[in-house]
Amino acid sequence: MKQNHFQKIIRGLSLTSVMFVFQACYGTPQDFGYDVYLSGIVTSAVTGKPIKGIKVSVENTSQYELTDSVGTFNMYVPKLKNYKVVFEDVDSISQGSFVSKDTTLISANNSIQVNIALESK
Repeated sequence: MKQNHFQKIIRGLSLTSVMFVFQACYGTPQDFGYDVYLSGIVTSAVTGKPIKGIKVSVENTSQYELTDSVGTFNMYVPKLKNYKVVFEDVDSISQGSFVSKDTTLISANNSIQVNIALESK
């Protein structure tokens, strides 16, 4: 009986040791700060008021953000030379219906601010 408990302890320690060595050799993914902070405000071209529920996405990435109640969005995207940012109304029921719009941005530094006005349908 004592032999069985001793074997379980040795197996557990061996597995823990193997996991520690694997972690030390290969590590975890590191973020080296090569991201760009993309933020802005989406408003209505007619009223000038912020629009909630607009999907802001960056083409060729899987990243998107929905605007909040004051029309703002914030996200980090991989550093590229330029970005095609798409603004789509996915919540047309509560805020009205807006025409989708896209724009191409050039990355000059680690932060991009985009304020855009969408036309009503």
